[in-house]
Amino acid sequence: MQIKTVQAYWAHIPIPEAQQHVSDFGRISSFDATLVRIETKCGIVGWGEAKAQVGSMAVNHALTALINSELGPELIGQDPRDINRIWDAFYNGVRAHYALREGRVFPILGRRGLTISAISGIDIALWDILGKSLNVPVWQLLGGRRTPSLPAYASGGWADAEGIGAQLRGYIERGGFGAVKMRVGIIDGSPEASAQRVAAARKALGPNIGLMCDAHGTFSVAEAKRFCRLVEPYNLAWFEEPVTSDDRAGYAAVRAATDIPIAAGESEFTRFDFRELAERAAVDVFQPDLAICGGITEAMRIAAIASAYNLRLAPHLWSGAPAFAAGLHVAAAASAGFIVEYSVGANPLLHELIEESFIAENGVVEIPSRPGIGITVREDYLARHTQS
Repeated sequence: MQIKTVQAYWAHIPIPEAQQHVSDFGRISSFDATLVRIETKCGIVGWGEAKAQVGSMAVNHALTALINSELGPELIGQDPRDINRIWDAFYNGVRAHYALREGRVFPILGRRGLTISAISGIDIALWDILGKSLNVPVWQLLGGRRTPSLPAYASGGWADAEGIGAQLRGYIERGGFGAVKMRVGIIDGSPEASAQRVAAARKALGPNIGLMCDAHGTFSVAEAKRFCRLVEPYNLAWFEEPVTSDDRAGYAAVRAATDIPIAAGESEFTRFDFRELAERAAVDVFQPDLAICGGITEAMRIAAIASAYNLRLAPHLWSGAPAFAAGLHVAAAASAGFIVEYSVGANPLLHELIEESFIAENGVVEIPSRPGIGITVREDYLARHTQS
């Protein structure tokens, strides 16, 4: 089996104004991702996804060009089943022969950022091809799934104190979720204002619905500690990205100051970033984004670190269908996986890009048993929304 073509597309899908939301990232008016299509000479097509930014909206010119002009051409003629070798070759660049011989990394200078995002999209597509070539789902290749479905939490929550309760209750009524996540942080103006919204949310939800908060890394360490003290009565399931991901010591300080579980990882690249979070005792929950962290291959390495440190794994799945599906397979197979994110903001790349549906019913999402990552991309839809 050999790779015949590699093509990346910047999918840019405008979101109708009535479905847009506003956060610290601004008004989200589109959903963007780089989708990767790899076809073998025997006609098997694999799909992957890479991100230029964690959020919904991004300019993906550079990332798409990196795959089409640099990494993609190197794949032509290679066996797509050699996933580990291809990952190591891209991560180590011109010194890959040393890495393959010595069994340790000799990474390229761009061992974070767009290079790893590009590898992520390629890696997901290669796993998709491997599963399809064997007519089995990816989770089976990862050692089997531990459960046929996983609990999901509804991810949204941008309304003010007066509206947040009704907004979150609406998520529960729509999908039967047992847990919901709301945004807090600098967009509120102060930790006190964020805490007021949390109080309103808990009052509306009652004591039995899980409640998570996500600050998108916008609090200072002092502000994050103050927020934690203010929301202690409201039984948070976790507090996500309290401070910037660059401040690992700050993460550890916040975690040491509270018994609220701390979650992070959507902004991290590779197992080395997550190893540091574990070694610093900085977090309780790992949240790798498979379109950024290094794909399925690296996510399983990250999951192993989580398990070794007795931490938990909840992939960041604010993504299009390829990365969402890949995250489901990893969460189902990994020992530390326990819950998945389900975005309730406008997400056409999840709901309109593919023929299948990922539906949250009674608060759970089924793990697909279809070959590969289990999606069929509507290529005509992608063609209509490809940004040149």
